[in-house]
Amino acid sequence: MDTIFLRGLEITTIIGIYDWERETKQIIILDIEMACDIKKAVQSDNIDDTLDYKSVSKRIISFVEESQFYLVEKLAEEITTIILTEFNVPWVKLTLNKKGAIRGASDVGIIIERGAK
Repeated sequence: MDTIFLRGLEITTIIGIYDWERETKQIIILDIEMACDIKKAVQSDNIDDTLDYKSVSKRIISFVEESQFYLVEKLAEEITTIILTEFNVPWVKLTLNKKGAIRGASDVGIIIERGAK
């Protein structure tokens, strides 16, 4: 199995448990790795035969910008569910970075891996 990835995808959204976080949009940064068999695309050289990472990114950007979650855990789970179900991906690894959430830490967030059921 091959891996198609997106790194450093910055999206603005409402995320957090504190009152100020519910009023002020913050930037989250996503790194996404998705399993994909690219053999057919290698033969055809056609975008229809592979995972279109532009379509994935547009869908995730739209979802995250329109969402409001309290926990990064919930947002990460929802993102991976979209990728698995809507793009027929058998496995996804997502790193969700909420930079600046903890004073003194350069990065804070969550990493989850999910497989199709």
